[in-house]
Amino acid sequence: MIERMFWIQRIQKAWEKRPIVWLSGVRRAGKTTLAQMFPKAVYQNCDLPSVVRRLVDPESFYDSLDKGTIVIFDEIHRLEDPSRLLKIAADAYPHLKVLATGSSTLAATKKFRDSLTGRKQMIYLPPVLWSECIDNFNIKELDRRLLHGGLPEPLLSEAKNAAFFSEWMDSFYARDIQELFNIRNRTGFMRLLHLLLRQSGSLIDYTNLARLSDLSRHTVKAHVEAMIIAHAVFLAPPFQGGGRREITRRPKCYAFDTGFVTFVKGWDSIRDDDRGLLWEHLVLDTLRTAVDDRNLLYWRDKSGREVDFVIKGQGQQAKAIECKINPDHFDPANLIVFRSLYPEGENYVLSPNIKSSYQQRYGKLMVCFISINQLFEIA
Repeated sequence: MIERMFWIQRIQKAWEKRPIVWLSGVRRAGKTTLAQMFPKAVYQNCDLPSVVRRLVDPESFYDSLDKGTIVIFDEIHRLEDPSRLLKIAADAYPHLKVLATGSSTLAATKKFRDSLTGRKQMIYLPPVLWSECIDNFNIKELDRRLLHGGLPEPLLSEAKNAAFFSEWMDSFYARDIQELFNIRNRTGFMRLLHLLLRQSGSLIDYTNLARLSDLSRHTVKAHVEAMIIAHAVFLAPPFQGGGRREITRRPKCYAFDTGFVTFVKGWDSIRDDDRGLLWEHLVLDTLRTAVDDRNLLYWRDKSGREVDFVIKGQGQQAKAIECKINPDHFDPANLIVFRSLYPEGENYVLSPNIKSSYQQRYGKLMVCFISINQLFEIA
């Protein structure tokens, strides 16, 4: 078992603020393994009928636990009324530390009749971060991470196994989509998911997706919303301040994992032309770990000039982030245009080939070149 201290410490810090921590992420992302890294915890696998019976009377269960006990409810959405179980823990047993895991956010199912406002901290577990690959998983070859993706099983496999990805997508539909959202048109949903994986990193076009998937535009939007809640895709909205030539509505859609992007495209190796876009996905994973999703955007104007990511700050402040495989190939033209409109904020270039940060000036524009690990310092 590979110890993931970054996430263990993150959960422990969350418990200092709230008694309930909700750990979500796609299936096979490592939530159960991570939960089992708390050796003295009382672990409850909510997929088991015996556990379901034990938790019918929450008070009796909680009364049997010592003060300060760590309680883990794995796959808690399998219970009939999971929010009641967590609400009782938060209100009547605040001395306990509860970790609940699930493949989706709390909004995923009508079973959660209470959003637990003020009682929980939410943590999203992404595919294995690039920094974890190097520090914990002994994966130092970027192309392997890009090709295999960041789910632990395929990441650690010497060869990419297409069967894993096919089986995962079947299970994702059956366990996360059909059960939780009652979506019955498997063919249409899976066709749409494949399209989004193929187009990952592009501006989303609901009308075109509807045409290609043979679904109505309304259905496409509803399916995309379900995928967002289930962590299969992430929509980055455009950053804009009212300029007439800015993209103001269409978000960029990113798939959750590069391994699935390369799988649906049939790639068995990474081409030079595709490495940059896939690197954006790894930067996004780290950004979502360091920054509130609501403050994570991109910028683009109608001439096609774009800044990969923008972290929205107070007032007109905005941190601009460009993702480059080779920092020597960085062109500041887009950042110069962006800063002519929004002068307040720092500028960063993130590259996997930077070991020590440095700054470079382009006229009046100062740009800091950093590694992905340094995102946590500047976010």
